[in-house]
Amino acid sequence: MGMTLRPEQLPAHLERAGQSLEALYTVTGDEPLLVIEAGDLLRQASRTAGYTERDTVVADARSDWNTLLSASQSISLFGDRRLLELKIPTGKPGKTGGDVIARLAKQAPSQKGDCVTVVMLPKLDRTTKASAWFTALTTHGVVIDVPTIERPALPGWIGERLGRQKQRARPDVLQWLADRVEGNLLAAHQEILKLALLYPEGDLTLDNVQEAVMNVARYDVFKLRDAMLAGDARRVVRMLEGLRAEGEALPLVLWAVGEEIRLLARLSQAGQQGQSVPALMRTLRFYGSHEQLANQALRRVPAHAWPAAVRHAHDVDKIIKGLRVPGRLSDPWHEVTRLALRVAASTASPASTV
Repeated sequence: MGMTLRPEQLPAHLERAGQSLEALYTVTGDEPLLVIEAGDLLRQASRTAGYTERDTVVADARSDWNTLLSASQSISLFGDRRLLELKIPTGKPGKTGGDVIARLAKQAPSQKGDCVTVVMLPKLDRTTKASAWFTALTTHGVVIDVPTIERPALPGWIGERLGRQKQRARPDVLQWLADRVEGNLLAAHQEILKLALLYPEGDLTLDNVQEAVMNVARYDVFKLRDAMLAGDARRVVRMLEGLRAEGEALPLVLWAVGEEIRLLARLSQAGQQGQSVPALMRTLRFYGSHEQLANQALRRVPAHAWPAAVRHAHDVDKIIKGLRVPGRLSDPWHEVTRLALRVAASTASPASTV
């Protein structure tokens, strides 16, 4: 019995197996969410199939592997079916451990119906995959090979997960969400579940996703961004005061303001160099009202003011981290307000480079 499955193939495999689960499963990968989900599916299927006893062992090269081997061969006094989970966080069992794992793998088929063994491993390098013990696992059991979801594949992965809860989103919406959760599938999973709770089945708009991903009770950082771009200085100050009062994380507020300034500085520079600003806006995923407000800000704020605003945002980041910056206020909330007003305040001096 040798089979390799992707995580999305595991549910169908377990459903087909029913009460006749294989005796040996190996889960290997470095995506915590997908590894956790695979482990949960195997435990649930084992309970459903009547494997009521469960033992979990965490081991590495220094563990007492002979004791583990003896425990794996023992029979329950009550004749209960058993699930044995063997976790090797380092992926390096050592010489003795490798020999024991190979023996466990070879004897697993003879224990089918009595014991299900699940081996949990991190992502393995090529040399380890070629080892005798891992070869035994692949030969005598089912391997769930958990891939690393790279950035280009992340929007598609998010779209597939939304589809499971009967929701859909345009490619630009999926790209936006991928930008927010890149490198953290657990965060992506949480946001996807949140969308299911907040919105009905069907199509999700960019506004839906933005409000769900980062929101607070009365104010949110995206409305702050829009007020800044629209030149509504009073609203910017009012919203920043509200965000502070509600305990919003200042790094998130700076991200909303500073990232927008950085993108607008890039757009302004492109226009100065004769490049197509509308084309770059599409590349940077400016759409709808966001695009209109960005154009409004680019017309209002002189081109030479943008690089100074970008430097200002870097200074605010230093202040948040506890550093003193000459010429800046010591209170980072006051300084981020000054930063936002550089864009919002229509009365700002065009020559200012502070």
